[in-house]
Amino acid sequence: MLKGIGVSQGYGIGKAVIIGDISTDYSNVKYTDAESEKARLQNAVDSFIEETKKLASDIKEAVGEKEAEILEGHIVMLSDPFMISQMQENIDSGSIAEKAVDTVCNMFIDMFSSVDDELTNQRASDVKDIRDSLLKALLGVKSIDISTVPKNSVLVAKDFTPSMTSKINKNNVSAIITEVGGVTSHSAILARAMGIPAVLSVVNATEIIKDGMQIITDGFKGKVITCPSEIEIDKYTSLQNKYLKEKESLKEYIGKETVTADGIKKAVYANIGKPEDVQNVLQNSGEGIGLFRTEFLFMDRANEPTEEEQFEAYSTVARAMNGKEVIIRTLDIGGDKDIPYLHIEKEENPFLGHRAIRYCLDNPELFKKQIRAILRASVYGNIKIMLPLVTCLEEVKAAKELIKKCAEELNSEGTQFKNVPLGVMIETPAAVLISDLLAKEVDFFSIGTNDLTGYTMAVDRGNANVSNLYNTFQPAVMRAIEMTIKNAKKAGIQVGMCGEAAADARLIPNLIEWGLDEFSVTSGSILQTRKTICEYKQK
Repeated sequence: MLKGIGVSQGYGIGKAVIIGDISTDYSNVKYTDAESEKARLQNAVDSFIEETKKLASDIKEAVGEKEAEILEGHIVMLSDPFMISQMQENIDSGSIAEKAVDTVCNMFIDMFSSVDDELTNQRASDVKDIRDSLLKALLGVKSIDISTVPKNSVLVAKDFTPSMTSKINKNNVSAIITEVGGVTSHSAILARAMGIPAVLSVVNATEIIKDGMQIITDGFKGKVITCPSEIEIDKYTSLQNKYLKEKESLKEYIGKETVTADGIKKAVYANIGKPEDVQNVLQNSGEGIGLFRTEFLFMDRANEPTEEEQFEAYSTVARAMNGKEVIIRTLDIGGDKDIPYLHIEKEENPFLGHRAIRYCLDNPELFKKQIRAILRASVYGNIKIMLPLVTCLEEVKAAKELIKKCAEELNSEGTQFKNVPLGVMIETPAAVLISDLLAKEVDFFSIGTNDLTGYTMAVDRGNANVSNLYNTFQPAVMRAIEMTIKNAKKAGIQVGMCGEAAADARLIPNLIEWGLDEFSVTSGSILQTRKTICEYKQK
């Protein structure tokens, strides 16, 4: 049995199809002249954009608009004048087009890979996909056609790029297995959208699993069983049938109120990273947005978003949610997320450094643009502001003062806005220990269990040697969560949770007992989380 990360639930039973790498070696390509190399580059870019548009159109029709945006994002990324101009500069310096593409793309890959954040790491995977596609176009190499694999195929590869995954015929593929990737990788998102079980990060999968080998894939537990016995096949076939019936039954929770079996009202919200994500929230009848990660508005671009651009993003989400709460987290950026145009100083330990609320307070002009945009957008819905990585009262008071100044400016300009409730993320032990004091200063809490677990246990979740300690069920973390909820309840303020643990069926009973008001999860987890809450009855 092999182990990996289960990223798309379900059970897949079928025969392995190994998807090997295609060589993009360009060592024999000779430099001609700068103009010819630039023309070759432009032809490759045009070819890439044309093919990607077709793939996006196909995936939009087969899966949905939201999933097509992943591929459309590749076009946007490559359309960045900075990326193309850097490639052209390399050509002017004597590089062949292939080398220019490799050099510039690898610079972006290194930048995004250096961040200990899955969503940011995904940008590195996107750039790899762009790089490989451009190199294939320049070299005249054809991509693997995985659309023609036979029925009940289990696809096995080192990695599945979005462009590869988008070609999958979901009727013929039972499961996906890769050697790399995580829950937020785009191949995982597309696999979930297509309803295909997937297990990623299976070490040496392409070497251990042989072409044609019978495989069982468990997308829940991240298990891969090679050459299963008849007993194992019967067991997993039964589990597969049961799961499909349960999945169908979740549809009854669309539009249903989130109320426990003994009548306690709760709410299931969703986490989003960009305005387009709101459509999935609405499709799954999310009762609000518990976390709008605004840093993604600042990434994948050559310059800082204007106040107007931010206003458009926030107001779009507020209007779409039609009066339901939208909690906007202010810019959570710093040494751990390298955005070139912000010129953020490299730090030895960025997770304990100049980031999030600390960075924003020290860059008031940047922070004011965001606050002004949020306040202006408040007219179009039910918006709240949330401050990340708070560790002391002074940070909250300074932010409140800046919000007040922004409100005075808008007032003097005659610009409409509402008084927006202010909350903090509880994601550090310091915030937990002063949560009784913080509760007197703010209108709500949101517990970020991902960082809270890491900071409380002093553990790097990306370090395999200590990964066993990265566990929300550690007594220290559980006590921190309970203390935070109880202090919020004493102060009479709302308390939610926007970390991954909010969707954990094992933890939900504790959260209900302690008094958590709102569970903010990924869009795909809304219905299952609602079902778990609705079925729970206090002892």
